[in-house]
Amino acid sequence: MDTTRLAEADRTLAEHEAHLEAELAALVGGPAEAEGIPFGKRVGEGTAAAAHRMSAVSTQEQLLRSLTAVRDARARVADGTYGTCEVCGEEIPPARLEARPHVSRCVAHA
Repeated sequence: MDTTRLAEADRTLAEHEAHLEAELAALVGGPAEAEGIPFGKRVGEGTAAAAHRMSAVSTQEQLLRSLTAVRDARARVADGTYGTCEVCGEEIPPARLEARPHVSRCVAHA
């Protein structure tokens, strides 16, 4: 992959990384806090808060996975392996990288 495409990919990944970090910062608390939410003895007692918290925890976990994938992709840009399938070593098609710049595998090995 040429240096222009690598630089463009890194810019795109950096923007995505910043967006994910901002989304994570907007979430209050972490997964460990979910354990302290009481469900209550009656229907509805605490369940709305618990359901909201579980949803937030799930969202946070997904954002963390996405952030890790983006940071890994930026590391591949830095070490020169970006755009190469980690399984077969073949070039990942540019259209796939444009659609999903954080991928590390070609379609055949996804």
